[in-house]
Amino acid sequence: MGKFWSMIIMLILIGIVGGAVYLMTVDIEPPKEKVEKTLPDDRFPQ
Repeated sequence: MGKFWSMIIMLILIGIVGGAVYLMTVDIEPPKEKVEKTLPDDRFPQ
């Protein structure tokens, strides 16, 4: 039973490390659209 849990933990660790390596190496494009939002004056105390 201990070997089963060891394998499960190893698979989880491999998945976490693999995901971290992927996120560090992939080139993710940032969004290019401009966001503008007008806030009403009554939301801020005078």
